[in-house]
Parts: sequence; structure tokens; C-alpha cells
Amino acid sequence: MRLTYTSDVWWKNAVVYCLDVETFKDGNDDGVGDFRGLTQQIDYLAGLGVTCLWLMPFFPTPNKDDGYDITDFYSVDPRLGTLGDFVEFMRTAHDRGLRVIADLVVNHTSDKHPWFKEARSSKDSPLRDWYVWSDTPEPDNPDQVVFPDKEDSIWEYDKGSGQYYLHSFYRHQPDLNVANPAVRDEIARVLGFWMELGLSGFRVDAVPFLIENVDPKLAEPHEFLADLRAFMTRRMGGSILLGEVNVAYKDLVAYFGDGLGDQITMCFDFIGMQKAWLSLARCDAGALAEALRERPKPPKDSQWAVFLRNHDELTLDKLTEDERQEIFQAFGPSEDMQIFGRGLRRRLPTMLGGDLRRIKMAYSLLFSLPGTPVIFYGEEIGLGENLKAEGRMAVRVPMQWSRDGGFSRVKPARAVPEGAFGPERVNVADQKRDTDSLLRWFQLLIERYRECPELAWGESTVLDTGEPAVFAHRCDADGATVVVAHNLSDTAREAELRLDGLGGYRLTDLLVDGTTEVPDGGVVRITMEPHGCRWLRASHPDVAPEDASVKAR
Repeated sequence: MRLTYTSDVWWKNAVVYCLDVETFKDGNDDGVGDFRGLTQQIDYLAGLGVTCLWLMPFFPTPNKDDGYDITDFYSVDPRLGTLGDFVEFMRTAHDRGLRVIADLVVNHTSDKHPWFKEARSSKDSPLRDWYVWSDTPEPDNPDQVVFPDKEDSIWEYDKGSGQYYLHSFYRHQPDLNVANPAVRDEIARVLGFWMELGLSGFRVDAVPFLIENVDPKLAEPHEFLADLRAFMTRRMGGSILLGEVNVAYKDLVAYFGDGLGDQITMCFDFIGMQKAWLSLARCDAGALAEALRERPKPPKDSQWAVFLRNHDELTLDKLTEDERQEIFQAFGPSEDMQIFGRGLRRRLPTMLGGDLRRIKMAYSLLFSLPGTPVIFYGEEIGLGENLKAEGRMAVRVPMQWSRDGGFSRVKPARAVPEGAFGPERVNVADQKRDTDSLLRWFQLLIERYRECPELAWGESTVLDTGEPAVFAHRCDADGATVVVAHNLSDTAREAELRLDGLGGYRLTDLLVDGTTEVPDGGVVRITMEPHGCRWLRASHPDVAPEDASVKAR
């Protein structure tokens, strides 16, 4: 296998760090995070080792949906700063070698957006067809309602104009109609505007809703995604679209571009994520191994984005009801920890009970999975949640920089976690001084991941281990091999790995000191500590381990 590694496809082995400007750092002492505060922390992010920042929505908003209800796609919410502050942030991020992408939320607007105000003013409005209207909408299917705790329909009657408008999410978020060429042109202008200010791409919110909930139905819905990708490539080679596409594997391939790889650059692996949590709940690798074996290979110049936690609820919608209940029982048994009947509103460290050994193993698993890892801000220090907050807001808490919080000089607008996960126990300052901290573990994992491009670029093979609790896989590229194993249980296990073609090779552990020799037959036995993890670089006895790795070029 021969691969070429260039900066044009930088996202193939990037480390993506998702953050909300509003909850990261307050720079003007009003209790709300802003771009000035974020800019002050760029060196922290660069030191962590992340290579790409993903910004949650920072646009003007009535803030009924944490910024996902947008009233102006061409500006910055005044609470978070100005366009000048944004440009200064971008300059500083680029100076530190960080790329930046932002949320592209164009499947809907706020009902306060000037476009919708004009559209609802009259059936004859020139912007009427920018949204989806109906005199007699079809009856709702309960499965179509995304937020069953707040909505019972995806249609809302507009008394002023005498029709119903479509809202796939909240009623205050009317759906845009990309069947209208003018809407598609406007979306391209939005992309072009922010790319001109330095963005390297966009995370596309709710992609299936964007291209399917339109009127009239698009003959070729995916042509719109291909057009967006082509537009971005013309403007900036190497720019990306990171897609939120939570559908079955067989349906998801089309979003990459059906073999061409000319639509969504990276798609989140929601199924792999959910199966990983099922394996963690069972202390059995079977579910995750099955998902990775079934996961289709993306087209050339496309990639899977892997994650264990994001900014929304931990959705478990692709599992059976019995499987969901297993995870609920293991990681969120109380009703206030659950949401929508399909997910959890907790962060990973609290779900794992603060067990640092298990938490470190889970993140080691994340960084070693084939694909590009995406992490949510605060995961690197074990940030907890605030279950007193409503819904998804439970996990969107202020970042904890020091024992007194450090987020702001005044009381934060949002409450911080309490108890074992409060800032006096979980914060950046203390963990910087602790060589055994989760923060230092993250730095090591990111460093090793970046040194092992095989994990992102190579051919991945799930290995039989002879031990149900141990998940193992190997990644091969350009004649180089990395073998990874994780013990999902709290007892020591011994795994047997068949490593074809590696008989007589040496396996050098990349996380701790130590080597293992592979017998001539290619079958090696390794001992795994409780919740242990091993990253092993294969090298011929006559070749130094560092010379056996794939070199980026």
C-alpha cells in the first residue's frame, strides 16, 4: 500500500477540538465567554496539541436554542464580541498553526431572521419560497419530531399568512428551502464570506434535514452538497465539510459522494460511537468490533470523524431499546440523566464515575480508532456536567481554568459543576502540575496519535483476541504497522493476537517503556492490566522503532 501525506488533506489525521465561545473564557468580565477570552487561551490549545478548532455558533441570535437559532449569518453575536475580535482571534490561531472551522447551520433560521419576517409578511413576498409552506401538511409521524419534550409536530400554523411552515426542530426555527436556487446561492455567499476571514471549513448541522425537507423535492439532493464542496475547493483548496449525518451506514455512503468523495469531506461515525458505549457498558468488545467490521471504507480523500461525546445529548437512537437500557443502567440510571428517551445528557468522566484509569482507557480508545478524533472542550481535564440545567445545556458548562473557576472575574452566566467535578477539584492549573493527570494523558495521546499516521491513513483490521473484554486492531500503511489493544474490563486479561506477516518483529510500546517480541508464527500473547491500553509499533529487529513509522511528507 502506497500513500502520499500532504497538507492538502490535513484533516486526515487532525485533532479537532469543539468549543463554545460563550463557555470557554470571559475576556471582558461580564460572565459570558467571548472571542477576546478565547484568543487569550490560544497558547493553551496549541500546547494541548489540537490542530483544528471547531466553533459552535457565534452569530447574532435570540438564543432560544443556544445560538442555533440565527438572525444574521454575516456577523458576530454582540455578547461574544465584534467582527474585529473574530479577525484578531483568527490571526492568532493561524499564527499558532491552528486551523478553524465553524458550525454551518443553514437547514433553518430563527423566526426573528429578516428573511423569515419578510417571507411571512405575505404569500406574495419575494422571499416566500425561501421557506417551506403548506396549506394542508401531511399528518405528523412521531418519529419525525426531533424534540418530543418540546414539540408535538413539525408544522406550525402562521396566522398572518394563512399557511403552515415546516420546522424540523423547534417551532421558532423555520426550515430553509434549498430547493430554491436563490437560497442555495445565499448559502454559498455565507461560506465564501467566512472563508475570506480565514475559516478552513464548516461543520454542517443536520445534513439530511438540509437536503430532504424541501419543496419541491430535489431530483438529485446530493448535487447541492457536491456544489457546495466544489465552491469551497475553488475558493480554498483543502477546505472541508464535516457532516452531522446520523443515518445507517448503507445510507451514509452517499453523503461522502458515492465513490467520488466530492461531497461531505468527513462524516461523524454515530454508529461506531453508540456501539463503543455498548461495549463499555458490557465490558465486552463485541459490539464495537462488529461496527468497525461493518463500517464502509470512505472514498479517497474522505474520512470518518470518530468521537465518544459531543455538544448534544449522547444519542443512542441506532441501538435497540434493550441495548439503550443497558447503557442507561450503566452510565445514567436516573431519569434526570436521560433525555428524549434515546440519550444521556452527561459527560464521559461522570458517566465513568470519575474512575481515572477507566477514563484514560476510554480516551486512548478514541484516539486509536481509525479516523479523525473529535473532542469536546473540557474533556481533557475531565469536566463534568450540571444536571440542574435544562436539556442539552447540562453538558455546556463553563470551562474550569483554576480552583476558583478562572472562567471569569465575575459570576459566570451559566452555573459550573459541583461536588467531585467542581473547579476546586477539576481544573487546568492543577492538572498542568500533575504528571499523572488527565490533561497530561491527553497531551501524550495527541502526540502519539500525530506520530502514528497509520491510525488515520492506513488499512484497519479488527483482530480476534480470544478474550471478549479486549478490543484490538492493527493499522497498516506504507509497510508500517501499529497494533492497539484495550482492556474494557476492571480485571487483568491476557489476549492472543495473530499478526500475519509480523513474525520475528518487535512490538515497541508507545505509551510506556517496554517491548514484546512476536514469535516466528506471528501469534503473540500480551497481558492487559485492568482497563489497560497498549499502542505497539511493529519494527524489524534490525530497524529502530522510530525508523519503522510512516513519515508525513
